[in-house]
Amino acid sequence: MKIRIKATKIELTDAIRNYCQDKMDMLEKYLGDHIPVINCDVEVEKAVGGQHKGEIFRAEVNLEVPREILRVEKTEKDLYKAIDKVKDHLELMITKYKEKKIDKKRGK
Repeated sequence: MKIRIKATKIELTDAIRNYCQDKMDMLEKYLGDHIPVINCDVEVEKAVGGQHKGEIFRAEVNLEVPREILRVEKTEKDLYKAIDKVKDHLELMITKYKEKKIDKKRGK
């Protein structure tokens, strides 16, 4: 899967790029061969927190599949934890999308 990664207010290092790529590659087993990915955009950002909250990181993924866009956004104090949470939630959205697609074929 080809992924476009964008970083806002943070430097996009090779470690962050590779981590995002690895996590999104894990999702391919849920997509399978019969669900093509049209576009996948990942954005990581250092968000502006409150005065005493410290650094807050935001990770967002827009996964475009046929007839739908699956979008997930999570914020955490650790960038890698935010990326993990996005991957986990996107995993659930993909399984719901597949079930919906199967139900539609069966006429439910």
